[in-house]
Amino acid sequence: MKVSGLTIAAVVLVALVGLLYWSNHRKPEDTVKASADTPPKILSLTDADLSKIAIKKRGADETVLARNGANKWEMSAPKPLPVDQDAVSSMVSSLSSLNSDRLVEDKATDWKEYGLADPSLEVDITKKDGKTTKLEIGDDTPTGSSAYARLEGDPRVFTIASYNKTSIDKGPNDLRDKRLLIVDSDKISRVELVTQTKDKAGDVEFGRDKDQWQIIKPKPLRADGLQVEELVRKVKDAKMDTAVSDEDAKKAAAAFASGTPVATVKVTDSTGTKELQVRKNKDDYYAKSSSVDGVYKVSSELGTGLDKNLDDFRNKKLFEFGFNDPNKIEMHDGAKAYSLTKGGEDWWSNGKKMDVTSVQGFLDKVRDLAASKFVDAGFTSPEVDLTVWSNDNKRVEKVLISKSGDKYIAKRDGEPALYELDAKTVDDLRKAAGDVKPAAAAPSKK
Repeated sequence: MKVSGLTIAAVVLVALVGLLYWSNHRKPEDTVKASADTPPKILSLTDADLSKIAIKKRGADETVLARNGANKWEMSAPKPLPVDQDAVSSMVSSLSSLNSDRLVEDKATDWKEYGLADPSLEVDITKKDGKTTKLEIGDDTPTGSSAYARLEGDPRVFTIASYNKTSIDKGPNDLRDKRLLIVDSDKISRVELVTQTKDKAGDVEFGRDKDQWQIIKPKPLRADGLQVEELVRKVKDAKMDTAVSDEDAKKAAAAFASGTPVATVKVTDSTGTKELQVRKNKDDYYAKSSSVDGVYKVSSELGTGLDKNLDDFRNKKLFEFGFNDPNKIEMHDGAKAYSLTKGGEDWWSNGKKMDVTSVQGFLDKVRDLAASKFVDAGFTSPEVDLTVWSNDNKRVEKVLISKSGDKYIAKRDGEPALYELDAKTVDDLRKAAGDVKPAAAAPSKK
């Protein structure tokens, strides 16, 4: 009995030890399942490693992209074209880290079953070390949400999501630079606008010094920087419509040839001068550029945005001290005189601390002084003499205002331009100056 009991105990002990060993060394069931269900990664490359990409679509010309000496992508086939660097980078990003949805077959023998014997899309990826990887994409899956794919030399068949296929399946029109005028917006130094419509005909030229625009033609004048920047934005954002047939392209060329000229824009950057011509035919606008071949239909926003004349770009503001408060301001209005100087956060006049709110109201009226239009004559003896010191007294601006009928004419000191002001604008300025008052006395400390 004792021997039998010891034997049973030994068997039980061995069983327990075995169970403990198995328990400690096995993977949990959900971990095993997750590992089996985790879709394999098809490609794991870094963007910086890639030097060339060739996209071959069944029934279409091969699209070949390669990096140039400046590490920028260029298109060499089906013909040399500048490319949209953002569009290419997006495609390369999808391609270089391509995940599968699932592994369909580990060792396939019949590629035809998946449309991979003659794939609809083939992408050859060449790295900087000269090694090439070939990705082949075949038929869509029965559900249509995925497509079959493989790597050349790999017996496995995967599925990839349709959106991944779409992000890779690109042709020359998808990847080319669609800008009509290819310029470096940070390096633009000059812009010339020749407006050719009946009402706005004229030639205006702008020059840029750092971030400041000035009108240099027909004569030196202050420019409204926001309006010039808007003109530049419309020109550099003008895009061609590449999704047109050869017949549409012919119609666009004919419409441009018989259209009415709207404007010609010449933009100069560090690489030279580029030109964009815009014409109108009935209600549509068409453009022809020196940067790209062909004629393209463009938006009415571009057409109307170029139909501008000199006055549309002139600076109507009489003062340029902007949103920062000036350091000092003086105003003479007949026998009345006002003098304000800023010290720290406070305003002072003749040794008296002034009420900040009333001073700010006056400054706002000075800052907002702007022409209702520009005139060539009408300035007589000034009634108002207004001088503003700003930028730590480095900038001094002086404006003289005279009466002209029921309007006022203003002139900036040292400039020939004349600005017509509405009477209410000057009346509001005078009232705000008269409303400036001393600060309230500090409360007693009793």
